[in-house]
Amino acid sequence: MKKNKNENERLPEWLKVRHSAGGSFNKVNDLIKGHGLATVCESASCPNRGECFSCGTATFMIMGDVCSRNCKFCGVNNGKLLPLDGTEPDRLAEVVKELGLKHVVITSVTRDDLPDGGARHFAECINKVKQLSMKPVVEVLTPDFNYDTDSLDIVAGAEPDIFNHNVETTRELTRMIRNNASYDRSLQVLKYMSDKKQDWVVKSGIMVGLGESFDELIATIEDIHAAGASMLTIGQYLRPSKQNICVEKYYHPDEFDELKQIAERIGFKHVASGPFVRSSYHAEGHFNQKKK
Repeated sequence: MKKNKNENERLPEWLKVRHSAGGSFNKVNDLIKGHGLATVCESASCPNRGECFSCGTATFMIMGDVCSRNCKFCGVNNGKLLPLDGTEPDRLAEVVKELGLKHVVITSVTRDDLPDGGARHFAECINKVKQLSMKPVVEVLTPDFNYDTDSLDIVAGAEPDIFNHNVETTRELTRMIRNNASYDRSLQVLKYMSDKKQDWVVKSGIMVGLGESFDELIATIEDIHAAGASMLTIGQYLRPSKQNICVEKYYHPDEFDELKQIAERIGFKHVASGPFVRSSYHAEGHFNQKKK
């Protein structure tokens, strides 16, 4: 893909991040690191980590911080994969308890090296958090598990409140952007989990700015809705490092508003669309709005 003509220029005004720091930020950061946990906030260089940490929230990334895939858009490490840590579910629950979280987002690296893709570890983490007395809402953002329905059943059996799997990009760009992933496989995952249970929320997310056309974006949104998702996030791709694929376009906030309106007309019950929107950004507020 050609180099973005704006790659060496300043970001648009609407993409300038004001990093938060201070007591809440340090408390969350120290607590997570003190328990040996990873967050996608740090591992994927999320632009919202300062804001979220300062608000006392985080998206926990289980099963290590090294991924078995090497997607061109992602800032998570790719390299030697370590065995799963059986103490991680307990440590995760302890941090959730100490932070007093009401909404917990659990995601992971992809672990194609594991027979079940890490599904049982996911389920154990969900179970430990759901056993807490404060009964937080549990949202999971999972890999595709290579569309192994046994693995999906294990995750579903732990009864998270929200199941999220990101399609990430359009059909046309998937092969180039998502290493060892499949557009249709991701839609199959959403469809399977949507059909699995009627009393939970199925969610997905996409990035823009990778070279897709507007019509391709609309087709992707339609496909995700047809697969059964009722919640959608749309955010700007920002290059995590020079090793990642270049940004092709910075969408204006007005374009994000237009995409939101289109997705709502297609039938999504809740759409979060904006330059800094990520899969779990303000997840608690989105879930509460969905319930109304």
